[in-house]
Amino acid sequence: MQQKDLGLLKEFLDEKYFLYNHKKFIETDPICIPHQFTKKQDIEIAAFFAATIAWGNRQSIIKNATKLMQFMDFAPHNFITNATAKEIKVFSKFVHRTFNGEDCIFFIQSLRDIYNKHESLETLFSKGIQPKDETIKNGIISFREDFFSIKHPARTQKHVSNPLKNSSSKRLCMFLRWMVRRDRAGVDFGIWKNIKSSQLCLPLDVHTGNVSRKLGLLNRTQNDWQAVEEVTELLRKLDSKDPVKYDFALFGLGVFEGFR
Repeated sequence: MQQKDLGLLKEFLDEKYFLYNHKKFIETDPICIPHQFTKKQDIEIAAFFAATIAWGNRQSIIKNATKLMQFMDFAPHNFITNATAKEIKVFSKFVHRTFNGEDCIFFIQSLRDIYNKHESLETLFSKGIQPKDETIKNGIISFREDFFSIKHPARTQKHVSNPLKNSSSKRLCMFLRWMVRRDRAGVDFGIWKNIKSSQLCLPLDVHTGNVSRKLGLLNRTQNDWQAVEEVTELLRKLDSKDPVKYDFALFGLGVFEGFR
């Protein structure tokens, strides 16, 4: 893409970014779940569960993520670290698409193991990322290894994506955007300080993928990790420090404007 075209594209996407990156966006997005909390650990646990089940109808996602928080008495960190086996058993009946009670209970067990060893989930993601790394790929891989380091159902592995298997890891990229990005709009939290916004990757799904292709940001036809790296690299040419801010623009164009 020529420099002139990049300039016009940046102007267009910046306009859409400012249009959609505001607090009204929170109301209809799964990010509204962690926005109910102020404690760092509560925010990241609520965000992790909301992101994990973030596929399908957004109203259904919000409804089921709220149900999970209700099961945790709206104190997720305290629940994760202190709940009895009987209290955890209520999750056995939870279902959101293919994420079921067995998966949910393991998530609680793994998170308890993690919080017994670490103050924050940030530690597990950031330890895998080197300063020279351009993306958060190695952070996701590092987190995934730790998350499944205890005994777990084989079926649950599919709910934590693996870029080593060329998964786009959309939900983890979205979760990391929520935790890492900092701006004045107040949508993303920016509570993690050891990962740079410049290392984030676009949460690539049907909407952002289709819009990216129409705009010439993406040539690859599959929505996989190679596509994530391709489109994110080009977005860095529009904003080297904060490329994933354009997730708001691409998602908004696809979902709210039918731009495809």
